[in-house]
Amino acid sequence: MSDLSNIQPAKTVDARAMACPGPLLEAKKGIGGVSVGQVLEILSGDKGSREDIPAWCKKTGHEYLGVVEKDGYDALYVVRKK
Repeated sequence: MSDLSNIQPAKTVDARAMACPGPLLEAKKGIGGVSVGQVLEILSGDKGSREDIPAWCKKTGHEYLGVVEKDGYDALYVVRKK
């Protein structure tokens, strides 16, 4: 896993105030706003996103880079593949 602390996302979706499946829905909307090869950052306070986002990436063909724990929330990183 590469170092995610220096990653420069092309777009960030802030879903910290949302319960499941809010962060996943925001990710689905947000991925359309970045070009293929660019990174989408999803901010989520819902621990379920740690399973939901990678599973969605696997299903849709996007690349899940990983998660960085922040202060009280997670930042998840996805590369748009198509």
